[in-house]
Amino acid sequence: MPQIRPIKDLRNTNEISEICHKSKEPVFITKNGYGDMVIMSMEIYERKMALLEVYKKLSEAEKELADGMPLKDGEKVFKELREKYGK
Repeated sequence: MPQIRPIKDLRNTNEISEICHKSKEPVFITKNGYGDMVIMSMEIYERKMALLEVYKKLSEAEKELADGMPLKDGEKVFKELREKYGK
């Protein structure tokens, strides 16, 4: 579960870093009772960014299908890739 911490807690950077790494969740920082920042570990950030990239590619593929782009035979595509890259 994500934690919500006041901005004054940023004075203890080691504690915030530990929370981010142990919980594997972002830490939400508030300022004057309102949301201000989100802090997360690099691991979680990279995972979230990779997931966003997957969603972006899926969205592009769905648009291509909706626009009438012809489908390719999966077996044929993988065979061509194996021949090209020797695996």
